[in-house]
Amino acid sequence: MPSYRSRTTTHGRNMAGARGLWRATGMKDGDFGKPIIAIVNSFTQFVPGHVHLKDLGQLVAAEVEAAGGVAKEFNTIAVDDGIAMGHDGMLYSLPSRELIADSVEYMV
Repeated sequence: MPSYRSRTTTHGRNMAGARGLWRATGMKDGDFGKPIIAIVNSFTQFVPGHVHLKDLGQLVAAEVEAAGGVAKEFNTIAVDDGIAMGHDGMLYSLPSRELIADSVEYMV
């Protein structure tokens, strides 16, 4: 069996609690030997360019599953520079990118 990075949360006696939590997300016995693939989605209805990402994330998840992986999607924030222009929100546009990167690192 290949040694996927996600295996650190699915195998071994010490990971029984983690397996229980994975099961609560819908994983079955056969899924624990598959790679768990994170799909990071910045869907939001606040940013016009991100409205379509909910559907796109679902398409990506379906392809991951079809290829033999276990797809797990999570969201991160999105900031629209155009909407933020002209008020204090502009001050958060660039720093938000660091928050996005940090949130992805924490999850995966």
